[in-house]
Amino acid sequence: MLSRPVYEALPYTYIALGSVSLMMLEQTYAQLFAALLFLLGSRIDVMRSTNRRTDSQKRRRRGKLPAFIYEHTPYLYLLMALLLLKLDSKLAPIISITLLSYALYILVRRTMHRKHKTVTTQRLHDIGNTHNR
Repeated sequence: MLSRPVYEALPYTYIALGSVSLMMLEQTYAQLFAALLFLLGSRIDVMRSTNRRTDSQKRRRRGKLPAFIYEHTPYLYLLMALLLLKLDSKLAPIISITLLSYALYILVRRTMHRKHKTVTTQRLHDIGNTHNR
């Protein structure tokens, strides 16, 4: 069993390793595996976020995009920004920085508006409820 700090850092490690590998490696198959590692890290992070959400379903807005695509949009923007940096163009870095900034903006907004209950908070809440009975 993994320790909690290692477990919590795992999806971000996958995303970071995928990003660095995507930028450093030149072979097509290596870049495909790096992108796959990046997407798997984002999938794990989205799954954890969805599982830990405690905000009510009523307060969530229904959007035009399917939930699967909506949840992955900041990660897809990050991946597109990384792929644009691989191009040999004068405009690519500007578009890449714009995409990167917007992806980080979306991630920060989501963390501010979503309430997540951690395992420790849930245990404390459960202990508090047993004493009140």
